[in-house]
Amino acid sequence: EEWDAMRPQTVHVSATPGKWELDRTGGVFTEQVIRPTGLIDPPVEVRPVSRDGANQVDDVMAEVKDVAAKGYRSLITTLTKKMAEDLTDFLNENGVRVRYMHSDIDTIERIEIIRDLRLGVFDVLVGINLLREGLDIPECGFVGILDADKEGFLRSETSLVQTIGRAARNADARVVLYADRITGSMERAMEETSRRREKQVAYNTEHGITPTTIKRAVADILGELGEKPGSAPKARGRGKDKTKVRGVTETKALPLAGETGHNLKAAIADLEKQMREAAANLEFEEAARLRDEVKRLREEELGL
Repeated sequence: EEWDAMRPQTVHVSATPGKWELDRTGGVFTEQVIRPTGLIDPPVEVRPVSRDGANQVDDVMAEVKDVAAKGYRSLITTLTKKMAEDLTDFLNENGVRVRYMHSDIDTIERIEIIRDLRLGVFDVLVGINLLREGLDIPECGFVGILDADKEGFLRSETSLVQTIGRAARNADARVVLYADRITGSMERAMEETSRRREKQVAYNTEHGITPTTIKRAVADILGELGEKPGSAPKARGRGKDKTKVRGVTETKALPLAGETGHNLKAAIADLEKQMREAAANLEFEEAARLRDEVKRLREEELGL
């Protein structure tokens, strides 16, 4: 309240503004729902949790297999860690290439998992709160939201709109909400998605635009990361020990343990500090490189 009383004129920018922001606009705001690629918000379907002797898990398995056969990826969100683990095990046992992303996974490993999903190392990513991962995956052709009718933070209107939006990067993507009833949050989220979709379709029709999925070759994705398939992530960003060669970031080697002499512990401590700073600056590949270097130096230390 103290900050709000003294703040200057403010511009709020959000994909999903909350009540606080909207109340302060006085009903005056600028909306941007038209994408340069012509992509539209995905169609949303509601299916019962159980039907014809099958349940939502069986339906999800059929969907992700169909989507994988078309060369796309799937994102599945559950409400609990146990359900996510059980679903991952079930899909894996039935021949689906799947990974599970949970809160215990550190930021760097999370980046690596998303990279592998985009590269097609696996086809399905299961998680509880996929919103915080910042998933922007053009290869995503299906989003499944299990137990969508269980009201709460993860199934609120805002969360549902954002989760549905994970499928808005692909012209062929679809979203399925698994629920036995339509909650107020579901209804509002679907109405908002439908409103945006109608506006986008009308704009595309008026201007002769055909929605186009952004297609990126594997080489492009790897080039961003500055690495080869199966290699450890290389540094990129604002790190000082880096050089640019043909647009790909390459990293200068750090000193060997033998070159650090009696200052080995100090060198490790310094690298760990750099690693934390890199992670704080969102330079995850640089942080991963430093992490690997710390591990190597510790192994050298044990061998001294």
